[in-house]
Amino acid sequence: MFEVILHKFKLKYLDRKIRIAAVSYLNTKPLIYGFENGLMSDEINLVTDYPANIASLLKNDEVDIALVPVATIPMLKEHYIISNYCIGTIGEVASVCLFSNVPLEEIDSILLDYQSKTSVELLKILLKEFWKINPKLIFAKVGYEKNIEGKTAGLVIGDRAFLQRNKSKYIYDLGTAWVQFTGLPFVFAAWVCNKKLDENFLIKFNETTSLGLNNINKIIDANHYKAYDLNEYYNKNISYNLDDEKQKGLKLFLEKVCTTV
Repeated sequence: MFEVILHKFKLKYLDRKIRIAAVSYLNTKPLIYGFENGLMSDEINLVTDYPANIASLLKNDEVDIALVPVATIPMLKEHYIISNYCIGTIGEVASVCLFSNVPLEEIDSILLDYQSKTSVELLKILLKEFWKINPKLIFAKVGYEKNIEGKTAGLVIGDRAFLQRNKSKYIYDLGTAWVQFTGLPFVFAAWVCNKKLDENFLIKFNETTSLGLNNINKIIDANHYKAYDLNEYYNKNISYNLDDEKQKGLKLFLEKVCTTV
């Protein structure tokens, strides 16, 4: 019986390429650099999308591994964090911010970015427990940034946040706020698989995800970006190592998310 089950597992997972999904933001570039430069091309298929769609792909078993927003983790039937690398911050993250034209205490409503559940859940925690304000929360759609005006603020994430930095008078960085609130770093996304995979594959996968961290200058040169200093972004704002402190921060965040669901 065991041999039959093992044979079926091999037919389903080992005799095809492993399906991998990653976020299509600038902050992902170092973690997918190795894949985009041909490493493991015989073993994996890589797709990119925005965070909420990536989460759905993993949850629906349309991919095997995803660089997924961490708020997705409690929704998975089975999950394994499989890499030593993540998208995190130890302070100002720059690309996940609450933007407003009035001070925090004068905000009466907030438009919520449709692209990431993690950032929305983080904002809810900060509003309730750290800033202690209770504005109306509105789930927004594509193009909502133009409605950030008056006492209506907006949560904007990813590359679009860099553009919004030049438009809003007040910028409240969610990475900074989390660290001030908890004293711990924050993890926005981690490499997660929804099933057990071959150990040798996972070792090679982990090595490949680290390659871009040693080629940051090449990544900057390949992405001509004027809205924000990518050298500062990659070397100061984003912290890629999933160390013990980040794991503590991740654990605390997931505990808070689970108690508010």
